[in-house]
Amino acid sequence: MSLIDHISDPSKPPLIVAELSGNHHQCFDTAKQMVKLAIESGADAIKIQTYTADSITLPSHSKEFILTSGIWKDRNLHELYQEASTPYKWHAPLSEYANSLGKLLFSTPFDENAVAFLESSINPEIYKISSFEVNHIPLLKCVAKTSKPVVMSTGMATESEIQDAVETLRSNGCQDLVLLKCVSEYPSKNDGFHLRSMNTLASRFECLVGLSDHTLTNEVSLAATALGARLVEKHFTNSRLDGGIDSEFSLEPQELQLLVNQIHSLHSSLGSDKIGPTKQDAHQLQYRRSIYTSKPIRKGDILSTDNLKIIRPALGLAPKHWEDILGKTASKDIEQHSPLRTGDWIS
Repeated sequence: MSLIDHISDPSKPPLIVAELSGNHHQCFDTAKQMVKLAIESGADAIKIQTYTADSITLPSHSKEFILTSGIWKDRNLHELYQEASTPYKWHAPLSEYANSLGKLLFSTPFDENAVAFLESSINPEIYKISSFEVNHIPLLKCVAKTSKPVVMSTGMATESEIQDAVETLRSNGCQDLVLLKCVSEYPSKNDGFHLRSMNTLASRFECLVGLSDHTLTNEVSLAATALGARLVEKHFTNSRLDGGIDSEFSLEPQELQLLVNQIHSLHSSLGSDKIGPTKQDAHQLQYRRSIYTSKPIRKGDILSTDNLKIIRPALGLAPKHWEDILGKTASKDIEQHSPLRTGDWIS
């Protein structure tokens, strides 16, 4: 099954994507181990990012190129992206390795050359657009022209910016689109997600929705699943103690496994929109109440609260008939502690 088919099928749990980002410390063996551990922990797909420091910023040390807050405060943009980037020569081997483990790897390109590279190297089944690139119209056009499904984060974006991005993607060949709720702060706080707006995104832009979650806990992902998210993305690391560049908001293997288990369990509880008892309820129905005789009744006796009771189990007449039968005349002898049935009285 393709990734977009999985995402589009509400009978399946959300697609859970492990984002490797820059937690590999520029070591291929670490990156490969991350792929293995993420898949073993239950990830449905692996995602990397495709850029170089030069393709995303300038090698300048002017003050506007220095981060002023957050976990990377005082870091130079170019140096940060050099450290975090995934070397292009790793893409094909990592994709092949993920495939050998039965999962697909895709990527977030950050410029048009990255799209061309991805098409020629790993031919990804799907593309991701970063929140920071929502207004990068040339990139969106380039991605859309591949005619492949697109998953786009919407952190920071206004409704009009999302509208522009969606129109650009759709008018240039993108037919399958997933919009992700996202808070572009690292790590994110739960109270900033406004998850109810996922439904607004879905209806406003007639698309599937999901979540890019940069928190270190599971509540937001679980809430999004309950609200209909069809994809959940989390950053992943082998160990936060290793100090990867995104480690402060990345899940370790056992944490990812817990999230996968919780999402699957929660999704199984959603079921259908049909109203009625479940299969689990079926064997309990007999322990509802019904009308039973509390004393022996002889033919011709008057049915009353003296000789009838509403009790468990539910083998007798339903309690809704209680007022209708009181005062009726018994049509036959009925033993004590017997379920009352239709025909036991004279109408």
